Amino acid sequence: MVQLCDTLDAATTARICADGSLVAEVRGARVGIQTYLPDEAGAPENFKGSVVRAYRPEDEVFSRDSMASFAAAVFTINHPAEMVDAANWKQHGVGEVNGDIVRDGEFVRVPVIVRDAAAVETVRTTHKQLSMGYTCTLDWTPGVTPSGEAYDAVQRDIRINHIAAVPAARGGPELKISDERPSPPEKKTMKIKIGDAEVDATNGEAVKVAVDAALSAKDAKIGTLTADLANATTSIQAKDGEIAALNAKLADAEVTPAKLQALADARADVIGKAKAIAPNIVTDGKTDAEIRKEAVTAKLGDAAKDMADAAIEGAFVAFTKDAKPAQQVVQPIGSPVVLGDAASEYQADRAKRRAALSDAWRQPADTAA
Repeated sequence: MVQLCDTLDAATTARICADGSLVAEVRGARVGIQTYLPDEAGAPENFKGSVVRAYRPEDEVFSRDSMASFAAAVFTINHPAEMVDAANWKQHGVGEVNGDIVRDGEFVRVPVIVRDAAAVETVRTTHKQLSMGYTCTLDWTPGVTPSGEAYDAVQRDIRINHIAAVPAARGGPELKISDERPSPPEKKTMKIKIGDAEVDATNGEAVKVAVDAALSAKDAKIGTLTADLANATTSIQAKDGEIAALNAKLADAEVTPAKLQALADARADVIGKAKAIAPNIVTDGKTDAEIRKEAVTAKLGDAAKDMADAAIEGAFVAFTKDAKPAQQVVQPIGSPVVLGDAASEYQADRAKRRAALSDAWRQPADTAA
């Protein structure tokens, strides 16, 4: 009984489920000749070949026991150093064979499910090839297959132990050589980092997958930044509009000499007209509306008490339509106009009276006296 690892064909169908697990159908064991290194196959000491050509007859590959051994086989990332059993399956397993195992031509079609999220990403990127881990008995009787191919031994009692996800096989699309075989001394690899993944630069498929993933991540980042920029631009434009509106309000509210003059003229007009119809009215500390109401009340008496502001204003306009406003009591803004110097006038009048008293003796006495 020997333990062997065979690489399978790539998955024919695969999809990601709603819960994030990966479901795929792959081609598993197949009839024909598989090649192994002598150490892998446990070749006898008298074996002289560089590789062992092991023949898998159809009746062995599709036997009931061999097909049944696929059921619930554990899915792993890379081959464990030991065969998977009940004692270690939690340590190695990330999924399992799940579904009907059927014959597909010269292959066994195997449905697998990968349940672990990290393992799903690994299978989709760097470990896209599958490899079977199994046991069998090798009959070291050489012979020739029905198709005329020579072999060194025959595989019998094939029993599947696990299915492993491994990096792309070095043997090319024929997948004749187990992925687990050590690299020839002349074969060198060079690790490079693409995005968040580290891949073998000599593995074109792995490089392509990593590049596609990195480009997708960059595109998503660019899309997010573009959306953020559009939102920021919209916010800036809205703020610019608010600033323009506030500046307009400030300009309208600005107090200028012209506006002050207009306000002073308007109030002087109201006061002048009010005094024209109510000379004794007191206007200090009162608003224009209060002045108008007091003037109208002076004309109408109690009838004006319940009148609305609009009615008061209409009555005020009617009463003052032909009235001549009293002298302006508010001077224009600017250089003040001197209306008179009371102190100078008082002194001049006093001097005049003293002169008249001083010269009174010179006037002839009134004959009546």
